[in-house]
Amino acid sequence: MMTPYNSCVLALALVTTTNLGLAQDNKPPVTPKAPFGKQVSESGIRHSFLITGTRTAIVDEECQIVWEAKGRSRDGFVLDNGNILVSQGKQAREYTRAGKIVFRYQLSKENKELGTAVRLPNGNTMVVERGTKPRLREVNKKGEVLVEVPLQPDSDNAHMQTRMARKLPNGNYLVPHLLGFAVKEYDKTGKVLRTIRTDLKELGGRKDENWPFTAILLANNRILVNLTHGNKTVEFDPDGKVVWRADNSHAGGRFADPCGAQRMPSGNTVICAYGQRKPEMAKAFEITAKKAVVWEYINPKLRGIHEIHVLTTNGKKVQGKARK
Repeated sequence: MMTPYNSCVLALALVTTTNLGLAQDNKPPVTPKAPFGKQVSESGIRHSFLITGTRTAIVDEECQIVWEAKGRSRDGFVLDNGNILVSQGKQAREYTRAGKIVFRYQLSKENKELGTAVRLPNGNTMVVERGTKPRLREVNKKGEVLVEVPLQPDSDNAHMQTRMARKLPNGNYLVPHLLGFAVKEYDKTGKVLRTIRTDLKELGGRKDENWPFTAILLANNRILVNLTHGNKTVEFDPDGKVVWRADNSHAGGRFADPCGAQRMPSGNTVICAYGQRKPEMAKAFEITAKKAVVWEYINPKLRGIHEIHVLTTNGKKVQGKARK
């Protein structure tokens, strides 16, 4: 059991103390907002982060919501310009901090769901459509389609065809296919160049429902994959061999339908427990390479986190590319 270091409660206490001092000077006290959840860390780790899922919001290190857009969401990033790119309903949207939508992509009429939304280094946006014509697209600022890659999801169930696809530095694409139990690497023509199987016997096979949600390329060319119903996070080498894994035998039951993840510069991994319904358990947690849990975000009022983008740690911006 971790010894709690609750930065949010501490911050609230400090604000309350300050307000009492102001009241003594005959100035009206400022009523602090209740923290949106709490962060727990024995070593004092505090993060600010974007969450998508049942809420679409940025939570600061004191657990205050500092930005929010109405509605549920799937993929999401805070961009270098400070704007927020999210997949919401049948649109990919870029919001300013003031809430203005400055970019929008609308799902094609022939498809049912929009999943991935990623801003590429060239300024274009990559999206993935699910439905009768499963495909990955790159669009420009006007929403014009510049690249279209047909996908092979192994299922006609639109909702279960794909999850969070990412573009590789070599120009190819990594796409997780849930019911295919596979992460596939595609070229721009839609040809599958590589398949990483997630129904391996050593992972429990198909009976464990090891559906891949993420396909995150790491700095060492390994691929980080969250297996949702399988309740595992697995690192594969480029040939699809398991080189690292963490599950509930290491994390005290914190894995609960893990969806999004982010590999931190420290080598730790932040994992979303989208299906966690126990109020005392974390909706997101951070685990080290040695499988020690060093940070948790607990929020009984939040139903589930689909994706997370950690922005700062103890007041310092997270450096480098967000590997999520």
